[in-house]
Amino acid sequence: MPAAAGPGRITVLVRQLRTGDPAAVAHLLEAIYPELHRLAVRQFRRERNASTMQPTALVNETYLRLVAHEEHNWRDRAHFFGAAANLMRRILVDHARARNSKKRGGGVGLVPLDDAGVLAADGRREELLALDSALTRLDAISPRQSRIVELRYFAGLTVSEVAEVLGVSPRAVDREWAVARAWLHRELRS
Repeated sequence: MPAAAGPGRITVLVRQLRTGDPAAVAHLLEAIYPELHRLAVRQFRRERNASTMQPTALVNETYLRLVAHEEHNWRDRAHFFGAAANLMRRILVDHARARNSKKRGGGVGLVPLDDAGVLAADGRREELLALDSALTRLDAISPRQSRIVELRYFAGLTVSEVAEVLGVSPRAVDREWAVARAWLHRELRS
């Protein structure tokens, strides 16, 4: 049985996975699954409506796509969770698009970026799709701000964790998070 799943342990497992160690996959799942699940539960707990996708399904799909990927080139724990955040975003957006294609709804409301809840619930699919579209536009202007929003919003990472993933100071993350939120609010209102 592997040692405790602290940040150092996850980094070691990620590096073992990169070298092709077959046992690393099972140990990595054991080490990161509780943390990914905790993030997903926290995000879904903030939902007003019952979601058609449950936290466990989101975590399982994210993990399966991560380990199925041929190139395991994550440097460490932070890089791994950054990749997980990107996948969570894509899975939630794909899920919302699929559900939205079945049921067309009304307009898009203001997305509460201060609350890092996921907009996967039935009544908020349009908002999730609008946010994804705005994030794509933001990425063309400021890739780092787009990544900060993705990590904070979709993965639920703290400012310190985002700073670790991006290799910048927490103060820089705070500053760019504020600018990105203001830009997105303006975009989503228009």
